[in-house]
Amino acid sequence: MTDQETAPVDGVEQAAAEQVATEVTPVPQAEAGQPSPGQSNVGGAETTAGSTPPPVPVASDDPTRWGRVDEAGKVYVKGEDGEREVGSWQAGEPAEGLAHFARRFDDMRTEVELLEARLKSGAGDPKQALTSAKHVRDGLTDAAVVGDLAALRARVAHVITTAEKAVDKAKVARDAARVEQAARKQALVEEAETLANESTQWKTAGDRLRAILDEWKTIRGVDRKTDEQLWRRFSKARDAFNRRRGAHFADLDRQRATAKTRKQELVDEAEALAGSDDWGVTAGRYKDLMVEWKAAGRAPKESDDALWQAFRAAQDKFFARRSAAFDERDAEFGTNAKLKEELLAEAEGIDPSAGLEAARNALYKLQERWDQIGKVPRERVRELEGRLRSIEEKVRGAVDAQWRRTDPEAEARVAQFRERVTQFEAQAAKARSAGDKRRAEQAEAQAAQWREWLAAAEQAVATR
Repeated sequence: MTDQETAPVDGVEQAAAEQVATEVTPVPQAEAGQPSPGQSNVGGAETTAGSTPPPVPVASDDPTRWGRVDEAGKVYVKGEDGEREVGSWQAGEPAEGLAHFARRFDDMRTEVELLEARLKSGAGDPKQALTSAKHVRDGLTDAAVVGDLAALRARVAHVITTAEKAVDKAKVARDAARVEQAARKQALVEEAETLANESTQWKTAGDRLRAILDEWKTIRGVDRKTDEQLWRRFSKARDAFNRRRGAHFADLDRQRATAKTRKQELVDEAEALAGSDDWGVTAGRYKDLMVEWKAAGRAPKESDDALWQAFRAAQDKFFARRSAAFDERDAEFGTNAKLKEELLAEAEGIDPSAGLEAARNALYKLQERWDQIGKVPRERVRELEGRLRSIEEKVRGAVDAQWRRTDPEAEARVAQFRERVTQFEAQAAKARSAGDKRRAEQAEAQAAQWREWLAAAEQAVATR
C-alpha cells in the first residue's frame, strides 16, 4: 500500500485517527513540494479510522520523505512535533543510514500488520495481541526508526481497539461457555442424584454413573468455586448410590443364605419321602414342598442349582416308583375288569321270575364275588357299576312285586331284610376298625341296598 492509498474509516478507529490529527504540527520541508510529515502519514490529518485499517506507507520506498541525515551523521525522523533524533550513521553514505532506519520502521509496520492479521483470522490470543500492540504504541515515542510514525500510531490504535473488542467478545464467549458448561455439569449432578436416591437398576445405574464421570472429565471452563460445589454433590450422590447398592446386596446375601438353609431342609424332607409307598399323601406333600420351595426365594446361584437338582432327583425317584406301582396296579385292575365283565355276563342270566329267592341268593353271592375281585381302572368304574346296578334293580323290582302279591310273607321278609342290614353294618364296622377302608365302603353300600329293601318291606306291611 502506498502513501496515495486511503480509505474511509469510522467508529472508534475514526476517533483514534482524529486524536492523531489534532496533534499534527506541519514541519517545514528541506525541498519544495515535499509533503509535510503530518499530512503524509494517513492521507493527511483528515484520514479517519473505520472498518478498513488506516494505511501506513512503506518507509523504505522513499526514506527521505520521513527523515534525513545531517552533515554530522545524525539521523532525524519527521514527526508531528517536528524532527526527532533517532540515531547516527557513520559507517557509510547518509542514504544507507536513512534506509537502515526506514527498514526498522517497516519491521515495526510488519509486526503491527501481523498482529492485525492474527486478530482478523481468530488464530491469535486477543489478550496477547492487545499487550503486544500497546507495547508497540508505547515504544513509538522513542523508537529509533524513520517512517510515517503518525500513520503507524493510528494503525496501532486501530489494532488496539480491535483487540479490545476481541478481548471483550472472548470474555463474553468464555462467560457464556462457562455458564453452558456449568449447566451441563449441573444436569449431570441432578441425574446422578436421581439415580442415587431412586434407582434400583443397580448395573444400569452404575454404568450410567461411570459414563457421567467420563463426560464430567471432558467439561472444561467452569469456575473453580462452582466446579468444586458441583463435584461435591456428584461425589456425594455416587457415595449414596454405592451405599444403597452395597446395602441391597448385603441384604440379598442374607436372604440367599436363609433361602439356602430353608431349601436344604426341603431337600432333606424330599429325599426322606422318596421311599414312601403312601402314594396319595406323599404326592400331596411333594406338591406342598414345591410351593414352599418357590416361597423360599433364591439361594446363591451355584448352591441353588445344586439344591434344585437334589430336590428334583428325590421327586423323580418317588414319582417313578409311584408310576411303576400304578402301572402294576393298572395291569391288575385290567384283569379285575375282565373278571367283573365275566361276572356281569353271568349275573345278567339271573331270572327272578324263575324263582325270586334263588335270584336273590344268586345276586347276593354275585355281590360278594364282585367285592372280592377288587378295583378296576378308573375309567371303567362307571360302566361296570352301572351294569351291576341294573341287575340289582331288576331283582329288587321283582322283590317289590312279590311283596305286593304275598302280604302274609311280608313280616318274614322284613325280619330277613333287617337281619341283612344288621349283618352288613357289622361287616362295615369290623372292616373300618381294621383299617380296611375299601371293604368298609363296600359293606356300607350293601347295607344301604338292603336298607332300601327293608324300608320297602316295612312300607308293604304298613299298607297291607
